[in-house]
Amino acid sequence: MKITNDEIIKIIKDTAVIFGITLVAGLGLGFVYELTKEPIALQEAQAQADACNEVFKEVNAAGELESVETLTFEPIEVDAAISEALKNENYNTAYIDSVYEAKKADGSLYGYVIGVTSTSGYGGNISFYMGVTTDNMLKGISILSISETPGLGMNAENVLVPRFRNKKLEEYTVVKTGALSSNEIDAITSATITSNAVTNGVNTGVRYYTILSEGGNE
Repeated sequence: MKITNDEIIKIIKDTAVIFGITLVAGLGLGFVYELTKEPIALQEAQAQADACNEVFKEVNAAGELESVETLTFEPIEVDAAISEALKNENYNTAYIDSVYEAKKADGSLYGYVIGVTSTSGYGGNISFYMGVTTDNMLKGISILSISETPGLGMNAENVLVPRFRNKKLEEYTVVKTGALSSNEIDAITSATITSNAVTNGVNTGVRYYTILSEGGNE
């Protein structure tokens, strides 16, 4: 079928209009991105700092969490050799995905924030931060991502997290009958799998810190 000149002109015009609309939309998106990328980056950095600060807070006389140190956080690379050593030691149900140095206002090292992902949750992976100090204390943990059963494993934030606050740094064991020693963690009622997943993740972080503080995997 022969295309007439009028039809060719119409096709060219329609193509030009579509190109113009696409160009304007692209320029607009680029402008919006440039306008918003800095505020978004600042918000993300603040959220990161808040999450890191959370694991070092302590309970005050009123029973509320408060910061006791002014800290800054500097990311450092996860040590691949230590991660491999953990696998060889059968720490296979969790892995370290981020590490931050926590420094006091005078620049001295206060401890580390260790990002852990446990792969053995009932509903999938559980990711959290844990804060350890140079005097071998686990100051606390803060859950970043969890998708456990509502009313059971999802109670980890309110029930399990407080049980890891301000504890001597050691390997922990989940118990169902009431914790009798510092290394025992009471399981969430009817959510033992979640309790074990988080606890195994904490133990992985504890071991990572122990090797790191001893000079790494040499």
